[in-house]
Amino acid sequence: MPDALNPFRDCLGEGGVLSEPVRIAAYTLDHRALMRGETEAVLRPRSVEAVQGLVRLARRHGYGLVPQGGNTGYVGGATPEPGRRQLVVSLERMTRIRAVDPLNFTLACDAGTILAEAQAAAAEHDLLLPLSLGAEGSCRLGGNLGTNAGGLQVLRYGMTRDLVLGLEAVLADGALFSDMRTLRKNNVGTDLKQTFIGAEGTLGIVTGIVLKLWPAQSFRATAWLELSAGAPLPEIAALVRRETSDLASTFELISASSLGLVAEMRGSDPGVKAGPGGAVLLELQASSARIPLDDVLLGTLELLMERGYVADAVLAQSEAQRRAMWAIRETIPEGEKHAGGSVKLDIALPVSQLTAFLERGGALLAARMPEVRLSFYGHVGDGNIHYNLVVPQGQDRLAFTRAVEAGIAHDLYALAIDLGGSFSAEYGIGRFKRDLLARYGDPTRLRLIAAVKRAFDPEGVMNAGAMLPD
Repeated sequence: MPDALNPFRDCLGEGGVLSEPVRIAAYTLDHRALMRGETEAVLRPRSVEAVQGLVRLARRHGYGLVPQGGNTGYVGGATPEPGRRQLVVSLERMTRIRAVDPLNFTLACDAGTILAEAQAAAAEHDLLLPLSLGAEGSCRLGGNLGTNAGGLQVLRYGMTRDLVLGLEAVLADGALFSDMRTLRKNNVGTDLKQTFIGAEGTLGIVTGIVLKLWPAQSFRATAWLELSAGAPLPEIAALVRRETSDLASTFELISASSLGLVAEMRGSDPGVKAGPGGAVLLELQASSARIPLDDVLLGTLELLMERGYVADAVLAQSEAQRRAMWAIRETIPEGEKHAGGSVKLDIALPVSQLTAFLERGGALLAARMPEVRLSFYGHVGDGNIHYNLVVPQGQDRLAFTRAVEAGIAHDLYALAIDLGGSFSAEYGIGRFKRDLLARYGDPTRLRLIAAVKRAFDPEGVMNAGAMLPD
């Protein structure tokens, strides 16, 4: 009903409301094309005040709201659900860098800011925003906060939650919660801003963020490690941290199968190899030339080889060679897509249990689905493994996805949980995993999550259907 949208048009001005089917189609399809959502319109505010206005209008006219950043999520958390009468709220026009404080090492910006643009704003002041994701050229910081994104440098800098100093959000009644202070020490009661991080837009619409920065890490030493058969990943990761004095920013595991997918997609030799135990992309970083990173890395590699953990290693001799190594890691998802797609299981484990999971999970998959190609890779330093089952040739991707999620996925999740892990490392819950949260979540924790939701949003305006069932 176009007339029903007129109050939103008055509130948001020219270009603030998209309602034509051809224009809203991209906002209603989740990133992995597993769900086609439904909405009457996409709302695109330019200011915090406009967000407050549209929230009040939505309550008055009986609409639910689904906040959306770059729509790069993997679990359907930003997709409006059919039958719920939800409007999408896209923050793509709220991209202002509000302030960079080089002496306080902080950056304040709108929540619609693209991650790469925030990184660039920090770099202009010789500073580093360490949050780094494969989708950083299109994902937006509000979505990163909503899912508590991790990424490539969690080992050294932590998850998104660890990077946030301040936050601003519009609540379900249109009120503004503002805690945009840049303080590192600020004990004035319950830290409410942390409640919004990882809540996937179910408590309010985050509109502003203050992030911690670090000195720019201008000096790097990078190596590609070929792992020996039976190489113990937990021991290797622990040794690397100790021997490098925690200068390792990334420790990325790449299976031989994942490397093979990249080679097949490119149609050429990637230039590096995986050993019998796979490969690791290891990088050290520092802000000072006085730290001999190359010597530290070489000494660490010598020790790994002496212990028989690493069969061979290639050290990047130039920035071009370093980028080529990283391009392999970053194009694994594209390689999976080229092979027909994959079912993505986002597993988190204590680092000490990684080898046990890979051995037991591999045996389980070989016994139950021997025809399926396994691609696993991930941030071993923080215990996050992307454990992906490639769709067999000739099979329908959606049908295969449903079969895996109804069958062997539960066995793999149960194995991870038995080892002290989780079925969701960094993707979040969204709409695709809410049944898993209900199935595997601690009842007391679920009760508290529901109580927080009721306290913040008693009428269920904010992203109903995400994370929690009705």
